[in-house]
Amino acid sequence: MAEPDLFSYSSPPPPETRIRELRSELERHNRLYYTQATPEISDAEYDKLFRELEDLETKHPEFADPNSPTQRVGGQPIEGFQQLRHLVPMLSIDDVFELSEEGMKEAGTDRPEKELVDFYQRLRKGLGREDIAVTVEPKIDGVAVSLVYRNGELAYAATRGDGTTGDDITHNVRIIRSIPLSLHSKSEIPALL
Repeated sequence: MAEPDLFSYSSPPPPETRIRELRSELERHNRLYYTQATPEISDAEYDKLFRELEDLETKHPEFADPNSPTQRVGGQPIEGFQQLRHLVPMLSIDDVFELSEEGMKEAGTDRPEKELVDFYQRLRKGLGREDIAVTVEPKIDGVAVSLVYRNGELAYAATRGDGTTGDDITHNVRIIRSIPLSLHSKSEIPALL
């Protein structure tokens, strides 16, 4: 068995270099996932890279970039679809991760729900209220859709896209039985919903 070469050890790249590498890698995976619909890594692997980038950007704000994947939602609309501008931006839902034993030690807790508790405390503080009802559900990956109704009738449906503009999937959505084409209610339905 060969002896390890003690002089070829390489130290981790400087933060600025690693940030650039992560941004480039995440942009590539975003293109594969959102635009080409051909992901190469699992959601968990993507989330790990994303969290590493978030952590580095937090520790090194001097390398902030508004074009970083951490500052964007979704991806570019897919070619071949008509584009629709959202009436209200479609923002992303942040993940709350269960902390592993290692993560709990790092966070200084023995409670895996710490991240969720911290979020709830920030919510209470931000809203200035003590009694806030919340619902916690597992995150289900899929396509986010904006449905717009005019006078109770489905006007159009669009994917999240980049959060500002999405793909017009109205025709595709009309064939999904669980999506109502008309809204019926005993109370008045807003003209635009």
